[in-house]
Amino acid sequence: MAQQTGIIPLVGTLNGINFYYLNGKPIARKAGGGFTKKAIKSKASMQRVRENANEFGHCSAINKAFRSALYPFYKGHKFTHFHSRLMGLFTAIKALDTTHKRGERCVANGVGQVHGLQLLEQFSYTPACDVRQVLPFELEISSSDFALTLTDFDIAQVGFADGATHIALTYGVLDFDFDRLNYDLHLATPLVFTVYSFTNLVCKLISSLSIFVYSIYQY
Repeated sequence: MAQQTGIIPLVGTLNGINFYYLNGKPIARKAGGGFTKKAIKSKASMQRVRENANEFGHCSAINKAFRSALYPFYKGHKFTHFHSRLMGLFTAIKALDTTHKRGERCVANGVGQVHGLQLLEQFSYTPACDVRQVLPFELEISSSDFALTLTDFDIAQVGFADGATHIALTYGVLDFDFDRLNYDLHLATPLVFTVYSFTNLVCKLISSLSIFVYSIYQY
C-alpha cells in the first residue's frame, strides 16, 4: 500500500492498481488479494471464517424464530437493540456447547448446560422497563401448571407511567424447541387495572404479567 502523489488523486482501478481514499488520504495498492467466495469455501486459511459463518447463521435462525415467538408481547412497540442483544445471548449460549466441534456448535446444546440455561433465564428482555419495578410484589410461578401468583398486590404500589390511567398485564408460557425451531406460545387473557382499582389483592393467575415462562424441548 502506498500513498498517491500528484496534482489530481485517482479513484478506481487502473492496470491492476486500486486507487482510493483511506482516512482522507489518497492510497494506491495492488488489486486483488481480498476475500472471495471461492477462497472462503476452499482455502485452508479461511477455515475459521467458514466456522464462524456457519455458527453465525445458526444463531441468526434461532434469533429470528425466537423473536417471532415473542412477537405478541412486543407488537406495536420497538425495543432498541433487541435483535442484537438476543444475538449476543444466543452466541454466548452456543459457545457453551461442548458436544460439537467449532463451526457446528448449537444453541440447543448450550442451553442444556447449567450456565447456558442461566443465561437464558436471567436475560433482561426489556431493560428500560423492569417488570419488578412496575410490579414490586412477590411473584411465584408454579412448576406443575405454570400458574402465576402475585402476593400482597396493592394498586397504589404499581409503577404506572406518567399520565397513564390503565395498565394491562399479559402472561404467557412459551414452549420453544431450539433444535427444530418449533414453538407454541400459550397466552392468557390480559388483565387490565386502573389507578382507581381496588387494593390489597392476592391474585393467582394463569393470565397476566408482561413476562413469560418457557419450556425447552430437546430430542
